[in-house]
Amino acid sequence: MTATRRDFLKAGAAVGGLALLFELPRVFTRERAAVFDPNAYLRIDQDGAVTLWVTHLEMGQGVRTVLPMILAEELDADWTRVRIEQASPGPRFSGIRLHTSGSDSSSDSYETLRHAAATAREMLISAAAARWHVPAAECRADQGAIVHVPTARRVDFGAVAGDAVHMPVPKDPPLKRVADYRILGRPMKRVDGPRIVTGAAEYGIDVRVPGMLFASIERAPRFGAAVARVDDSAARRVAGVRQVVTVSSGIHAGVAVVADDTWAAVRGRRALSIEWTAGLDPAFDSDVFLASLPGALDRASIKVRREGDADAAMRAAHRHYEATYVFPFEAHATMEPMNCTADVRADRAEIWAPTQTDVRTLAQIVRVTGLPEKAITLHCSMMGGGFGRRLFSDYAAEAAEVSRKAGAPVQVTWTREDDMRHGYFQPASAERFTAAIDGRGRVAALVHRTTHSDLTIYDIHEGRNIWSGRPRPAVASDEFERDEIPWGAFDNPYEWPALRVDGVDATSPVPTGPWRAVMYPSTIFGRESFIDEVAHLTGQDPIEFRLSILPRDVKQVGEYRIDRGRLARVLERARDRARWPAVSAAAPGRRSGRGIAANTYHAGSYLAMIADVSIADDLTDLRVDHITTVIDCGLALNPLGVLGQAESAITWGLSATLLGKIDFKGGAAVQSNYSDYHVMRIDRMPVLDTTIVESTSAPGGFGEHAVPLVAPAVANAVFAATGRRLRELPLRLSA
Repeated sequence: MTATRRDFLKAGAAVGGLALLFELPRVFTRERAAVFDPNAYLRIDQDGAVTLWVTHLEMGQGVRTVLPMILAEELDADWTRVRIEQASPGPRFSGIRLHTSGSDSSSDSYETLRHAAATAREMLISAAAARWHVPAAECRADQGAIVHVPTARRVDFGAVAGDAVHMPVPKDPPLKRVADYRILGRPMKRVDGPRIVTGAAEYGIDVRVPGMLFASIERAPRFGAAVARVDDSAARRVAGVRQVVTVSSGIHAGVAVVADDTWAAVRGRRALSIEWTAGLDPAFDSDVFLASLPGALDRASIKVRREGDADAAMRAAHRHYEATYVFPFEAHATMEPMNCTADVRADRAEIWAPTQTDVRTLAQIVRVTGLPEKAITLHCSMMGGGFGRRLFSDYAAEAAEVSRKAGAPVQVTWTREDDMRHGYFQPASAERFTAAIDGRGRVAALVHRTTHSDLTIYDIHEGRNIWSGRPRPAVASDEFERDEIPWGAFDNPYEWPALRVDGVDATSPVPTGPWRAVMYPSTIFGRESFIDEVAHLTGQDPIEFRLSILPRDVKQVGEYRIDRGRLARVLERARDRARWPAVSAAAPGRRSGRGIAANTYHAGSYLAMIADVSIADDLTDLRVDHITTVIDCGLALNPLGVLGQAESAITWGLSATLLGKIDFKGGAAVQSNYSDYHVMRIDRMPVLDTTIVESTSAPGGFGEHAVPLVAPAVANAVFAATGRRLRELPLRLSA
């Protein structure tokens, strides 16, 4: 794993956050004094209208609301007069990375946006003070106006916008106290909500440009297969079909049919006759691979983390307890399938893409077209779900290649089956835990062995053919420790007398990439399930046992400062909220149980979750009835947004826990649609009781954080109800 990968995996949107920390430019001001453009993030017109630019990309997480809330709060703008604009790459945002990942768009933008807005506010105050010939210290901003406090004189932002242009730019403007916030920390409905629910919002798939054609791509049916021969004569006879071109720039090789409309393109695609080469591993079978993962753990020797002498404790132990957990391949299954519209000319290109990243998308267009970045115009549209799938723009590369060969603007749209079978996937993984138990029944050491898969989408993004290219070099013996991965294994927050964590590279032929919460789902499923097992083994309550190994201190683990007191407090709050350990009486013919899980996400946010389940006596029906979640994410900038993200993440986690799994046979994905890759539907959703802890700590970010806790909380509840331990997803009680 390269340093570039580590930067992405470790920081996610934090990389974008660092990119925002540039000297704020004063743009477009001197020439148009009626407009106050103090920096890239905001503009104030002479009529007092305030425009705020959103510099992260929207995929359902609500950044179009929460980021303007930060700006409006620090500016002291009148929220009812704020206009929101989505940023796209261009001169205004030079040096700002428009990128969404890591569930920390708000936390990593918080200080930068506050500084940007405070800078503008102080310049407006200076302009008003100069007009009144009073000290600036006697003035303050209030709801879209500047007020002279001693005399109560008031002037709207717009009236002094032209003068503010000429005011000195403060280097270190004062920031508001959290106690004085009037917008942040209060529930705010999404500004784009009405357009989304009425169907007026425009996603990538809605893009239409003059002269646009439509394309559908038949992709290789097996890993690494290439086009040996194509007969497109029948396809070209389909009414509306214009061209047939080969495609080599995406994850899989393919043949694109370009037509006047999507239906003609799909019909033409069905008429293609293609002979494919055998591919990289035509016999790959995911069941065989999953069965091999526990054996791979025997070879775990790559250092992840060491504390104390676990080996000595294991030798001296009165007894050992061991368990292995397996996490399967998973698909992203976004509601909006991949799509991109491209208009590539000889000297320029224009792209419309639902993407999580401007940087990687532009890099793909440059690679495919050979054009310099300055000749490319990228429009970043809303996304109908991302979950990590749109962090790498293979689909944009395909569209650019097809447009270049077709000589016309083309929209490439993936079918649902394309999206389910030909993207990249969450890698399958396994976790093995061994506890050394001393003569008094206490844990003397914990050994964690974990498999880890290289995320091969990086290679594809960088132009390397993962099917035929030279194998990557072996992972160094300390590479995982240096990269501080896998998450959940490296940053285990609990205090053990001795701890040893080792990893093994278990990369498969399956194209893999970041999936919602990335590494945490597997490691936390294993860790929180095993802690529950050890608690029962040693006769302790699962919550009290966790609290006993959580000192109320701050633990430094690599770059992470884990506040274990905060983690303990959310456990206590969840315990009290759910009235643990009391279990609701089950209906006749059913049994009930409840389970607990806890985690810290990159030491920024802390969560505890209790799942209540009911199970038919014959074990044929498992239902999750209620989930109690307590969240400490620092200052919740928009509590309504945090609540929505928690519910979304829990639903996602339930899909993987109870239903979802991608199988591979013969080097190809088996599932192809929601009919066989099942996701949660409303009739199976539990009651969700979510508590957000009030806090004035710095925002810790929130989005995918709740996903990893669902599987272990539910699995532990299943044990409480049945006495059976389920250690593989999706959970299955009966054969």
